[in-house]
Amino acid sequence: MEITPGTKAPDFALRNQHGETVRLSDFRAGSAGPGDAGRNVVLLFFPFAFTGICTGELCEVRDRLPDFVNDDTQLLAVSADSPFALRVFAEQEGLEYHLLSDFWPHGEVSRAYGVFNEDRGCPLRGTFVIDREGVVRWSVINGMPDARDLDAYIAALDALRDEV
Repeated sequence: MEITPGTKAPDFALRNQHGETVRLSDFRAGSAGPGDAGRNVVLLFFPFAFTGICTGELCEVRDRLPDFVNDDTQLLAVSADSPFALRVFAEQEGLEYHLLSDFWPHGEVSRAYGVFNEDRGCPLRGTFVIDREGVVRWSVINGMPDARDLDAYIAALDALRDEV
């Protein structure tokens, strides 16, 4: 089932490329205590590390990182690759943001967001902008061969900032 805008984002806990557990709920308002404003989250699913389109997209994010990792926003990129593969990929490409492994149970989080491709065993190119309360505010799902437009989700983030 695809997660659509207005839906509460399914929480998850996944390991990043350094073996650290990252929870979506860690970025919700109040998660660090009273008065914590939380952060908006760009949840970006990608099929595989080390592939042409994925590498291009994630390097473009790297090159525009202040748009995606700042006081208001946290980027979480998810694939079904192992944490070990993601670590090598991050080091090779200079990716200094969270790459999360949905390796085991294989694709569980991708399935929860309705972006897992059962035939290929990997997520589609799904992107979800989640507000500080944990509600999906914007989403787009692209097919395997279709690269994303970063400007579209920057515009969605700007719209959230304008509401504050």
